[in-house]
Amino acid sequence: MLTIKNFTKTVGGRTLFEEANLTINWGERVALVGPNGAGKSTLIRCLMGDEEADAGNVDQDEYAIIGYLPQEAGDPGEEKILEIAIGITPEVTHALKVIREAEANGTTDSAEFAEAQDTFDAANGYALEPKATKILKGLGFKDEDLNKPAKEYSGGWIMRAHLAKLLVQEPDLLIMDEPTNHLDLLTLIWLQRYLIHYSGAILMISHDRDFMDELIETVYEISETKLINYTGNYSSYEQQREKRYDQSVQEYRNQQKEIERVQEFITKFRGVGSKASQVQDRMKLVEKLKAKLNKPIAPRKVFKFNFPQPPKSNQKVIELEKVSQAYGEKVIYENIDLRIDKGERIALVGPNGAGKSTLLKIMAGLVEIQGGKVDTGYATKLGYFSQHRAATLNENNTVLEEVLSANVDLREDEIRSILGSFLFRRNDVMKRVGVLSGGEKSRLNLVKFLVNPPNLLLMDEPTTHLDIISIDALVTALKQYSGTLVFISHDVHFIRSLGDTTIHVADGNVTRYSGGYDYYLEKSGLNDDRSAVTS
Repeated sequence: MLTIKNFTKTVGGRTLFEEANLTINWGERVALVGPNGAGKSTLIRCLMGDEEADAGNVDQDEYAIIGYLPQEAGDPGEEKILEIAIGITPEVTHALKVIREAEANGTTDSAEFAEAQDTFDAANGYALEPKATKILKGLGFKDEDLNKPAKEYSGGWIMRAHLAKLLVQEPDLLIMDEPTNHLDLLTLIWLQRYLIHYSGAILMISHDRDFMDELIETVYEISETKLINYTGNYSSYEQQREKRYDQSVQEYRNQQKEIERVQEFITKFRGVGSKASQVQDRMKLVEKLKAKLNKPIAPRKVFKFNFPQPPKSNQKVIELEKVSQAYGEKVIYENIDLRIDKGERIALVGPNGAGKSTLLKIMAGLVEIQGGKVDTGYATKLGYFSQHRAATLNENNTVLEEVLSANVDLREDEIRSILGSFLFRRNDVMKRVGVLSGGEKSRLNLVKFLVNPPNLLLMDEPTTHLDIISIDALVTALKQYSGTLVFISHDVHFIRSLGDTTIHVADGNVTRYSGGYDYYLEKSGLNDDRSAVTS
């Protein structure tokens, strides 16, 4: 269906790919993996024709239809949510708009309406509309959302509408760049189950290992400007990659031994005239062997470090009693009770907009409640982490200085190793905080929390901006953490690894499940709900 041959691409003087090859067959499920900055999104933009390769060919089956979901959506203009989802072509989108306006204005006898109806009928539009409606609801939209202008919604919701458009279109190859970024846990489960039954091929970039494990059958890793093929899902790829590295190390050692053996002959007989031609032959052989001698680069792993532990808290860490909170006329909570005890690890789950982040902010004292009280334990040292807390950083400090300011007892090599696990490598640690991107500032804030942790840690989507290895580093750190943890995440691996209690937030209620993610799925019925989803 799609083949890349001898693909070469250089960006800003850095070679991302050199004579790389990739093949996607009809119906195949493929993941493209590699550290941030390796060139994953660049490769996809080249596949879509948005950028040009320096060399090589991209060959596509002439009958194959390709659909693409980028990380960010463009300006939706005046389109409504349903119009985006149904609009598999601009002509169909325009026809639907004309039909809706004519029906609303009572002008269905116009020539423009008749032409629009013909266009819509030719595209089988009346079959597309119920399909689009069903998919939009699966992605979290309500009936009242469908005919509202998309510009009234956040970028994450607009991305959902564009994802719905692709699923309605059913392209032969569905290319998705971080499709789970803007999804809550329930919607992610729905999408995963939908894609399991999807008839077309899939190429995805994702940092969600559980999502990939459920869907993927082939992994291409970007490694040293090449695309290395592995058969199996993400977990299988990790195991194979370790074996591949071990084999490469053994081959490297064997090459070194062979060079040493030949070099011994050269040294022994260099001054012997009768051996001159043999010495010359072996000197040439050594040069050839050295030219082929490439020291294997070890797969990036989580740095093992004993993170500092927080001070001890009392048994009751925080308690909400009869708490009520609203934004204007929209009531978020009314008379809720919630107690969190020492050592609990709680995952907050529920649909977007249900009030999970608000609940964390109430605990952190960042939202003024309208009723009830929040009782923080007398020994509780509280810390709140979100993706929007960059204002606490000193922009004049270097990255290294900023971490040192959080814990002066750490050595520089320790700080560098921790920062390396969170994508700050080599000279990155000497950057001024003021020049960092939003994602880099978020990761830096995360490191500051880890090196000087509170005993109640409230975390809102801490895995955003992290690659899989960095997520593993965060999991490793938080498994060591002896304090109390309350977090929101849509990364299933992260939730499974850390949550031993689950609190479902929906419709102004908080429901506690005394178990982790799988226990919650079982008891809440989510193992069965929506299971009939098919494409």
